[in-house]
Order: sequence, then C-alpha cells, then structure tokens
Amino acid sequence: MYFSRFPRLARCYLQPVGRGLQLAADSRAPALLWVSRWPGIRAGCRALSSDSSKPPDTSLFHPVQLRVTESSDSDIGAELTQTLNKSEVLKVLNKFYKRKEVQRLGSENGLDARLFHQAFISFRKHVLETDPLQVELHIILNDICAGVGHVDDLFPFFMRYAKQIFPMLDCMDDLRRISDLRLPPNWYPEARAIQRKIIFHSGPTNSGKTYHAIQRYLSAKSGVYCGPLKLLAHEIYQKTNDAGVPCDLITGEELVYVDPEGRPSAHAACTIEMCSVNAPYEVAVIDEIQMIRDPSRGWAWTRALLGLCADEIHVCGEAAAINLVTELMFTTGEEVEVHTYDRLTPLKVLDHAVESLENLRPGDCIVCFNKNDIYSVSRKIEIQGLECAVIYGSLPPGTKLAQAKKFNDPDDPCKILVATDAIGMGLNLSIKRIIFNSLVKPNVNEKGEREIDTISTSQALQIAGRAGRFSSMFKDGEVTTLYREDLSLLKEILRKPVVDIETAGLHPTAEQIEMFAYHLPEATLSNLIDIFVSLSQVDGRYFVCNIEDFKFVADMIQHIPLNLRVRYVFCTAPINRKQPFVCTSLLKFARQYSKNEPLTFDWICRHVNWPVACPKTIRDLVHLESVHDVLDLYLWLSYRFMDMFPDANLVRQIQKELDSIIRMGVYNITRLIRASESSGPVSVGETATHDNAKDDMLPNQLHRRPRKSKLAQPPPSKIEGSLASRLIDQGLLTPDMLHQLEKEWSKRQDGHQINATKTKSFKGKK
Repeated sequence: MYFSRFPRLARCYLQPVGRGLQLAADSRAPALLWVSRWPGIRAGCRALSSDSSKPPDTSLFHPVQLRVTESSDSDIGAELTQTLNKSEVLKVLNKFYKRKEVQRLGSENGLDARLFHQAFISFRKHVLETDPLQVELHIILNDICAGVGHVDDLFPFFMRYAKQIFPMLDCMDDLRRISDLRLPPNWYPEARAIQRKIIFHSGPTNSGKTYHAIQRYLSAKSGVYCGPLKLLAHEIYQKTNDAGVPCDLITGEELVYVDPEGRPSAHAACTIEMCSVNAPYEVAVIDEIQMIRDPSRGWAWTRALLGLCADEIHVCGEAAAINLVTELMFTTGEEVEVHTYDRLTPLKVLDHAVESLENLRPGDCIVCFNKNDIYSVSRKIEIQGLECAVIYGSLPPGTKLAQAKKFNDPDDPCKILVATDAIGMGLNLSIKRIIFNSLVKPNVNEKGEREIDTISTSQALQIAGRAGRFSSMFKDGEVTTLYREDLSLLKEILRKPVVDIETAGLHPTAEQIEMFAYHLPEATLSNLIDIFVSLSQVDGRYFVCNIEDFKFVADMIQHIPLNLRVRYVFCTAPINRKQPFVCTSLLKFARQYSKNEPLTFDWICRHVNWPVACPKTIRDLVHLESVHDVLDLYLWLSYRFMDMFPDANLVRQIQKELDSIIRMGVYNITRLIRASESSGPVSVGETATHDNAKDDMLPNQLHRRPRKSKLAQPPPSKIEGSLASRLIDQGLLTPDMLHQLEKEWSKRQDGHQINATKTKSFKGKK
C-alpha cells in the first residue's frame, strides 16, 4: 500500500534482482522490526552496508607530529652489524617506494597514492635522520644493503610508522561506524518507545493551519510549541498565558518560568533548536516544517520530528513537505494524517508594476533582499514626502515589533513599509500590496557557498502571502513588482508548482565528535568535523547540513586551550561571521573562559563601551546592531555556562535599553542616511565593514539594469552634488568602485602625458 502511494519510496527501498525484488542497501530503517528477528537477513544488510561505504577524502588526513624520544648513547644496531651507509640506505628506500607490490599492499592497508607518498617521505626522513635507529630496522636495512635481504622486508616497519603518523588508519572501521548517519530514528529511543500520532496541517500563508494546531495545543494537558524564530516563540508564549494556560518561554538566550518558584509549566513555547527530546508531552507543534531542508538549520526540524516524545505531533507548513514527512514517519512505523487548508482571503497578482514611488498607496510593502536597497528605497520615499517603517533581519526583535506596530496603527501617519524577506514569518502586518523591489537574492547552498539566484516559488509565495490577512484591515491582498520588466518573471515564478522537499538536514552531535576525538586525539576540531562529514553515510532522505560557520569558529579559537565539549559549544554559537565585532567578541569570550575568569557585567560594559550614544549615521546604527548581537551572544553562553557568564539579568536590562536606542535610530533612518551622505560618500558602502553589506550589494550590481523609470533618479529639483555622489546615492556606484576608477583614470592620464612627451621629442628630432 505504501509503495503504491509513494513510488519514490519503492525506488528507494526495493531494487530488482533477477526476477524478484530485494531490500536496497540503504533501506535498513523501515525494515528494522523484521530484520532484527532474522539474523541471516540482518547479516546480509550489514554486508550490503559495508560494501556501500564510500572511500574517505584523504586530503583531510594530516600527519601527526611524532614526539622525539630520548636516545641512548650506544647504537646497538651498529654494534651487532655495522654502521649504515646513508647513500646505500637512500637507494634502498627509493627502490622500496617504486615497487608496485609495495604500493598495492599499502592500498590494501588504507594508504591511497596520496597517503602512501606522504607516509614514505616522512618514513625516509625518519630513517635517514634518526640516530640511533631502531635495532630491528637497522638490522633489516643492513641485510638489504649487503644483498642478503629483500627490499619488501621494510614494509612492516613502514606500515607501523604510517599508522603512527596517520592514526586514523588503525581505527577506520570505528570511525565509519560513528559517522554512519543512515538511521537517525534510532538516535531517539524515548520517542521510538511510544506510538505517536502525526497530524500534518498543510496550507499557504494566511490559511489558518497554525491556528488549528495551536488550538489543540492549548486544550492539551501538556504541550510544546517549536518555532523558527524568537518572535514566534514569544508570540505563542504570550497567547498561551493570555488564554489562562501557564506557559514557559525557552529560547537560546532566555528561559522564562511563569511559576514564581521556577517550577517548569506543563506548556512551553520554544525556538526549534531548544526543544527537549526527553520531556514527555501530550501535544507538540512543529511550525514551518518546510525549513527541514534549510542548509544550515534543517537538522533542528529533523531532530524535533524524529525525537519529540509527544502523543500527538502537529506539523505545520507547506504541502511540499508532505511526502518527505510521510516517508520519514514510515521509517518509524508512524502514520501521517494530512489536513489541508485553503487561503482565507484572496490574493491577486496585478497586471501592472508600480514603476514609481509616486504611485505608492497606504498599506504598501516594498520587499528588498539586501540592506542597501532598504536604505536607498526608504531615502527616496522620504524625498516623496512620505513616512515609512523599516524592518530587516539584523534588527533586534523589539525594534521589529515597534516598526510593525507603527505600520499597523491606523492613527499613525506611517502607511508604507520597506522590508526584507524577514516579514515572511513571525510578524502580523496589515499589508494590502506586496511590491517586489527585486527578484534576485543571495543564498547559501548546502555546501555553505554563497549564491545569487532568482527567488524560488516557495519564497515568492511565502512573501506574497503576507498581503491581505484575515484578521487585518486589508482582507484582500495584491502582489506586483516595482519595475515593469520584473513583472512577467514574477508571474512565471508564481505559476510554477512548488517543488517537493526531498531531503532533511542532519548535523553531527557533540557525542559523535567526542568519540571521533577519542580515536584522533591530535586532530583539531575543524579537522575532526571535516573527517566526520567525509566519512559520513546518509540515505536518500537526508543530507548533512553545511558546517562552514562551525569550522570558521573552530579555526578562530583553535589556539585557545579549551576542552572539546566547551569548544564544541562555542562553535555552535549563533553568530554572523561577516560581523567582525561579533567574531572578535566571541574570541575574547573564549579567551576569558579559558583563563577561568568570569565575564562580569563590568567586563562586558567595558567591551561594548556602554553606555552608547544614539546613532548619528548609518554606520553608527549598524555598529549598535552588532553590539546587540554581542549581548545576545553573552546571553546565549550564559544559558550554557552560568558560572562563567553570571550577569545575564543585568546584560538583559542594558540590551533592552539598547533596543530602544536602535529603535529611535531606525525611526530616524532617513535622517541618518542624510547625515552619512553629508559626512562623505560612504553611507552604504562602508556598512560592508560591519554586516556584509558588500555581499548584499551583489544582486543589484550583477543583475539590475539601469532603470529609466522615475524611481531610477530623484526629481530634477532634488538633484544636488557631483555625478559621483548621485551615482552612489542611487546604488549604481560604491566608494570602492569610485576609488578604483580614480586610480585607473590617474594611470591613464599619466600614460597620455608620457605618450605626448615621446611624440613631441620624436618630432623635435625629426
């Protein structure tokens, strides 16, 4: 029945053999119950598993520096035989290296061509430079040089040495077992011990799917809500308590018990990474399940789906995740009940673009995919005499909520919103019309590489769906583009069917990395994680999330003496590695921790130069956002190392003050932009030094053609300053580009002068 409904399952689990079918090599999980009863089948599955193991990436294997042992004064090998002739020994070693039989034996023992060469170079140096040499090896070399031994007799000594400098050769089978990720359901024995009921609430934005799941959560004796954002967790926390159901709040930076004595409540609202897979609940809600495919965070949704100990698991999200969730639950023996919802209010794709900011209307939201466009568009709206609210991802939650409240308030003169795709989830907004400023967006793929591509149908629907909301003043929603040439592409994107999600993310745990470190004690954490991913095996339903951010921090703090578990925790800290101040703060935090010196409130105040002044330019505002992230980092670490980060409550108080300061800066954002412009042509470009604005500029620079619409430049009456200043203001030129142009122009002028001088001299001679 299952195979007829899900043909991809059949392809995954069954393979043709002769005239019949057998289990595929990676299909042990769904057959756990009956495979465990028949030893013969179990052994066959193990054999299939071992045959399917992929060869390791030996470029990740770094030779270990062997400790030099104190040598005795006497050379016993020379006393028993004679002193070795180094030239003859070198000839013997080189002959040994070229032997095909030796290379074959090395390959059988785990030495591919690269490792064999590295091991030989090190072995040769060891033999020629060690004095005195090991007695047995000295005697063998003497016999070979004397013609009474064979060069192949060196192989046991060579292999023993190779395993000393490459210790992973001795434990490759153990390493493969540790990094075998093909049975994630087995990682959660508590969840496998109960029979869970899975209910999938499927529907687009504004369909009421999450509402129905939350209603069941509220009526349960105990429950947990797992969401992707602190804002969503906080919203459910408030709603649950307002409904008279005591509920705790659990995020990476905060733990709030409603009970005065600190006893846990039966209900909890948490961010997805913080959900407990040990605590029993009657109902669990997993929101935005489509993020299970996220290259960086997908592992958290996989963990919650497979590991939550709840009688009922209510999963909310896009229909594109239904088949994957059903397949994953098939491997645990749990059925999925699907509830489908339609959008509550209509959403219309308009046949015309806005084309000019003069055509904006109350309730409009202009969506940009980088902060530079946010600054530029909000500045131009202000030129039109309109007031706008601004929301983007790096703003503190309190500032986002304040801007949303300002935009939603019918009595506030602010009727326009300029935002990134951060509005796609977590905020209730009264939007009438979504206007896409651009349709290209920077993304990070599964390998951790940065890509720039057209937004997907899923992303477009998620954002467009914010227009028109059942509970807002605008029931019907509209969506269009700012520029005419983008409209046909938007329609094409929205017409495409949403591609089914095929894989779920996984991430190595601290326990797995600790077991790796036991076998490879000399390897760095970054190298351990590389080897783990290289050896890891996943079946067709999973992928290993990208580990670039983890490795970045691991390399950054490698020189600091920390035990492995602490080092792992620091590496999982949620930071943006494009923010230098945040990265240096993490480095200082780790250094203080290693000295066993608590990071007190006074210490953190000195570090961030508290109290801070109100921002006067965009650069100041961006720096304050980084300071807020540093305080977030402190709170995150205080939750894990309470004794070393003891002043969480005091830090939380100044963070609230900082939120208010940033809120005022965003409220006056157009004034900050003007101030930045007056201080020099650096307003947008220089933010790259603080929060990756340089990367954010790529979509415009690479994909945006100069526009001839009214928006492309300010009205003639408003144009002031040089051509370079106007180009920078419009985002068509950055200060770095201007500097480069000046240098090139200067070189060109010098070249013209030299040529003119030569020509003049030539004519004079003539």
